[in-house]
Amino acid sequence: MGQSRSPLDVAGLELLATRGWRGTEEAPLGEWLLRAGGGFTGRANSALVVGDPGMPLPDAVDAVTRWYTHHGLRPCAMLPGRQSRAADAAFATAGWERDEDVLVLTGPLVPASADGVPVALSPEPDDAWLIGYRHRGRPLPPAARAVLVNAEDVVFASVRLDPPPAPLAAVARGVVTDDWLGVAAVTVEERYRRQGLATAVMAALQRWGADRGASWVYLQVSASNAPARALYRRAGLIEHHRYHYRYAPA
Repeated sequence: MGQSRSPLDVAGLELLATRGWRGTEEAPLGEWLLRAGGGFTGRANSALVVGDPGMPLPDAVDAVTRWYTHHGLRPCAMLPGRQSRAADAAFATAGWERDEDVLVLTGPLVPASADGVPVALSPEPDDAWLIGYRHRGRPLPPAARAVLVNAEDVVFASVRLDPPPAPLAAVARGVVTDDWLGVAAVTVEERYRRQGLATAVMAALQRWGADRGASWVYLQVSASNAPARALYRRAGLIEHHRYHYRYAPA
């Protein structure tokens, strides 16, 4: 597997990852980054809390609240690793609600075989892909496509085992930023599960990333998603750090 430890620290990896999954609007708050993307995903609609906001933390909490309220979104902060403990305490003091942990997994990129599974790669997500990726089990909102394609080097993987109108069997998204491959949106249609399709799309994305010079891979997975965590552990990915979201009182 080569090196087992990531060459980036928590802040470095989060700043890199935000370039691979952007909102449609961004603004700095000191070293923090405010992101809005029509409400689609926490990563695209939260304040990335890394570094110094350039003001006392209670004032920074108020500034985050104002920015998201102005954009018609529930104010949200993403707090990664130990470096955000003081800020997390400030948001908690202001009554912001804490969500579950999300694990950021990393590992060396090792191209693998897809074992004969036909994985198609496209620079754009078609309607079938968008239907196949149901974020948190729900159909995608109108803002989703703009967020999904908002990266410099992005690809959309899909597996079709039955002709339309049958749905795609599996989908996933890959993005290369510097020498890192980010994997997201890995979704397998229920009727096609336990056939190795998630492993196949992961393998296809890793070959694609390797062709573009990536040597490391990262992805995010909810702490409660035991099947996905087991899949990624078998793929050699280990926990780099965790983050969680806090939301302003409703």
